[in-house]
Amino acid sequence: MLNGGSSSGKSGIARCLQAVLPDPWLVFGIDGLIDAMPAKGAGIAFAPDGDVRIEAGFRELEKAWMAGVAATVHAGARVIIDDVFLGGAASQQRWRDALGDLDVLWVGVRCDPRTAAGREIARGDRVTGMAESQAEIVHNGVHYDIEVDTTRTESIDCAREIAQFSPRTA
Repeated sequence: MLNGGSSSGKSGIARCLQAVLPDPWLVFGIDGLIDAMPAKGAGIAFAPDGDVRIEAGFRELEKAWMAGVAATVHAGARVIIDDVFLGGAASQQRWRDALGDLDVLWVGVRCDPRTAAGREIARGDRVTGMAESQAEIVHNGVHYDIEVDTTRTESIDCAREIAQFSPRTA
């Protein structure tokens, strides 16, 4: 489970983990869920300043998505989850509830807010302000097994560090 703010480097780390882990791993990311949402009625809105508003409609679909990810793991797939815990500890608890007794490695992906903001601008596909506003709040009250910082560390190096903690590495 990778948790970090927008443009912190989670997706890059997830791709690198797929390359360094010995077995095939699927990646499920919050961006994929958001992309799958209908344009209206999903209960998520992005304000011009980068604030993200979550409403009940989103939570229902998110819960179903989480259950689907858990079912995929129960069916035998190895999964890397790329998420943004806007609710901090409450978001982690929703995942804990969905994943139940599955073995999870909780990874905090940190990045200096200014560095993340620069990446956000370079990407061009994010609302300006998301990266800076999310850089710290996504970690509030969240408990990790390991934390990495992508401010000055490349995704591949973070992935190698994380892979050392994976119970499935050879």
